[in-house]
Amino acid sequence: MSTYIVFTRESTQDQEALVTYMDLVASTLEGHSVKVLSSYGALETLEGEEPEGAVIVEFPTKAAARAWYYSPAYQQVVQYRFKGAKYRAIMIDGN
Repeated sequence: MSTYIVFTRESTQDQEALVTYMDLVASTLEGHSVKVLSSYGALETLEGEEPEGAVIVEFPTKAAARAWYYSPAYQQVVQYRFKGAKYRAIMIDGN
């Protein structure tokens, strides 16, 4: 069953750190079975506060999603995202 990780950027705190994250994050996906379904495309907020943007990535399994998220490569890079902006990240199973 596919698993999705949805990243929602709520507010930018440090643009330079966020740019560094964006420059480095793609390399952390190498060797992982992942498909980027949407990356900061046009969005329409139907309920709640509008986020600055969102990213949706698909993995073949929950184990594959966790393997990428908790990988040493991503954990090193994610520190720039934590410094750069307030995000919400959720993992959700597909049907």
